Amino acid sequence: MPRTSGEATMNAVLPHAFTDALARHGDRVAVTDPDASLSYAELADRARAAAARLAPYGVAGDRLRIGLYATNSTDYVVGYLAALFAGAVPFLADSAFGPFELSRIAEDCGLDLLIHAPDADVEQVTAEVLTAGGEFGALTVSRVRRSATPPPPLLPGTEVCRFTSGSTGRPNCIEFSGTAVLAAARNWAEGTGLSAQDRIACLAALSNGLAFNTSLLAAFLPGASLHLSRGLPTASRIVRLLESTGATRLVAFPALYESIVRRSSTGGFTGVRAAISSGAPLRDSVREEFTRLTGVPVHNYYGVAEAGPLTYAADGDGTGLGTALPGVELIADEQGVRVRSESMGSRYLNAPGVFEERIDAEGRYLTGDQGHLVDGVLHLTGRTGRLVNVGGRKIDPIEVTEVLREAAGVLDAVAFEAESRHGEPILAAVVAVGPGPTAQSLRSHCSAVLPSFKVPSVLHLVDRIPVNSIGKPSVERLRRLLADAQSN
Repeated sequence: MPRTSGEATMNAVLPHAFTDALARHGDRVAVTDPDASLSYAELADRARAAAARLAPYGVAGDRLRIGLYATNSTDYVVGYLAALFAGAVPFLADSAFGPFELSRIAEDCGLDLLIHAPDADVEQVTAEVLTAGGEFGALTVSRVRRSATPPPPLLPGTEVCRFTSGSTGRPNCIEFSGTAVLAAARNWAEGTGLSAQDRIACLAALSNGLAFNTSLLAAFLPGASLHLSRGLPTASRIVRLLESTGATRLVAFPALYESIVRRSSTGGFTGVRAAISSGAPLRDSVREEFTRLTGVPVHNYYGVAEAGPLTYAADGDGTGLGTALPGVELIADEQGVRVRSESMGSRYLNAPGVFEERIDAEGRYLTGDQGHLVDGVLHLTGRTGRLVNVGGRKIDPIEVTEVLREAAGVLDAVAFEAESRHGEPILAAVVAVGPGPTAQSLRSHCSAVLPSFKVPSVLHLVDRIPVNSIGKPSVERLRRLLADAQSN
């Protein structure tokens, strides 16, 4: 018989893991942001008090489902722990999701409450404010509007849900057991030598796997400190964060390392022993120049949302993405990169059967990446799928194309991967239009439906889409069109 919600809560893994870590490390600094600093003991007290505020809103016969929709802060960490301590399941939504995607998440996943910034655009989703400030600091807790559709049941072992880009404007919700989340943290700490002396400057959103797996529970297990930035993570903000915290580790996406290199920013790196990069390929020239400027090696890390952290390049020499972390089995052959890990997700809550279709007969997850192993080191060579990787976020260009085609005055459209003038991957679109549409009006149309990171960085308007000999859009000619337009 399946466990009841009460049994699932009683047997939860993560509340016990966090309780133990918070108690063991007491007065050590646990987490900071530009406005606040909490010791492990203070974080425990605040999270417990916040959990008590959530408890009365529990749902009979089911666990409370709480969406977290905010940028990084100490308050975010308090909200996350409070949800776990209250026996609820936190759903970590990317703060870049717009109202359209947030409403789909609330409906598809049956959210009960939403923890969010007070100025967040959540009117389509929330019914009333339950608490503002207090134990949740600058964040607000609101009740989510009830959907007429019953929520899909959670698996008994699910303790955290995170999201990856879907193909229909509905982000896929990945269910993770507490055992998987704890394994990801333990294996990352062991595999990368994370210790109590480390101070982690984290520039990636905690809702993203790069930060969630490397900088949350993974930091707290050995008693390290986690330092969060706020606002757009520019090169100058990074330097200020490093200088103010004495960080020993930097966790960021490739675009930030490229920004540091472009600005020749060298301050603040004296104590940094390792810079960790993931989410998208980091060009060798950028890695080499970053290390030349700062003296800090860049350690590549490979992971996928559904399977957690998978490899780590301990030597930081840039030759590949490193070897498998503890608890990871990795295969790279003509079928692509396939993995089996202790940190694997269980399924997509809101897309039955889709996750399972990507598991082979031996229980390995098909990542969609192509690559090969050399002496155990993973080297990626391409994608087996169609997703575009922009700044660590996977975007389905077909989804964006369909949204553009729905705009008034659009005759046809094609979204595809291109390169910025700095050589970074971006999402571009060429749109055939009649009278009326402008690039700005099309951006506004996309922004009303898609999160900001899915709005094409470059929009080029034409009379017709160039096609190849069999009548399909010619991506090569589309890229030439963009190049010609940008050179004029």
